[in-house]
Amino acid sequence: MSNVEVEKLPETRNPLEGARLAFIGCGVMAEAIITGLLRKELVTPAQIVGSHPRETRREELYTKYAVRMFESNREAALAAHPNEAESGPAGSLVILAVKPQRLNKVLQELKGAIHPDQLVVSIVAGARSETIAGQLAHPAVVRTMPNTPAQIGQGMTARTTTPEVSEAQEREVVAMLEALGKATRVENERQIDMATALSATGPTYVFLVMEALVDAGVHMGFSRHVAQDLVQQMMLGSVLFAKESKKHPAELRNMVTSPGGTSAEAIYQMEKGSLRTVLSKAVWAAYQRAETLGGKRKDEG
Repeated sequence: MSNVEVEKLPETRNPLEGARLAFIGCGVMAEAIITGLLRKELVTPAQIVGSHPRETRREELYTKYAVRMFESNREAALAAHPNEAESGPAGSLVILAVKPQRLNKVLQELKGAIHPDQLVVSIVAGARSETIAGQLAHPAVVRTMPNTPAQIGQGMTARTTTPEVSEAQEREVVAMLEALGKATRVENERQIDMATALSATGPTYVFLVMEALVDAGVHMGFSRHVAQDLVQQMMLGSVLFAKESKKHPAELRNMVTSPGGTSAEAIYQMEKGSLRTVLSKAVWAAYQRAETLGGKRKDEG
C-alpha cells in the first residue's frame, strides 16, 4: 500500500467561508494562491491581508486584488486574528511565504502575534515544522511544497501537518491548496523533502528538456517559434495521454517504438548517454539539498 495519499477531504460547504488569511511575504507563489482563491470565489478580498517590505509591491497587490497590505509582518498577522463576534467559521490562516534566508527574522517578528486558534501554513522551502513551531511557540503548523504550475491552477502541492492541526483546519488548508491544482498529503517531513526534489523542482527538469528539444529543432532547420510550438504541444499531449490511458510509462514508450525505427534509435542514444542516470542523480541531489536547507541531522531516519 502506498504511503503517499492523494485525497480530497469531504466537503459539505466552503471550508474557507468566513476565514481570515494573512500572507506573510507576497511574492510570486503567495500571489498565485491569492489569485486562485479569488478566482474560485473561496474567499473575498476583505478576508485577505498581506505584508511586503516594498511599498510599490504593496500598492500593486492592493490595486490588483483590493486586499489590505501592511509593511509590518506582525501587523498583518494581528489583522487576521479570528473574530469570535462574527457568525460562522472563525478559522484563520497565517501563510509564511518569505524567502528561506529571511525566515528566522520573520519568525522573531511574529512571535507572540499568532492567536492560539490561528493555523500557520508554510510554503518556505526547507523550513521544518519543528523549527517554525518552536520559534513561534505555536504548535499547529502545516508544511507545504507547491510548484510553479500552481500559478495557472495546475500545480501539485505536498503537505504534512503537526499533530495539533485539527480536522477543520486541515480542510481549510486543502481547500486553499486545491485552488492551485492538486493537493497530496504525505506522512512526514522527509517526504516533503522528497516532494521538493520530485514535484516542486520537477518543472525545472521539464523546462530543461523542453529547451533542449527546441534547440534540436532549430538545429535541424525549424524556426524557434515553430520548434517551440511543436515541442510544447507534444509534451502537453503526451502527459494528458499518459494520464488518461493509466498505462505505465514503459508500456506507452513501447507502443511508439517500432523495431529499427526512429524511436528505437533515439532511445538507444539517450540510454547510451545515461539519461535515466542523470535524471535520477539530479532528483537525488535536489533531495539532499532540500534536507540541507532544513538543517536535517545526519542521524535522522
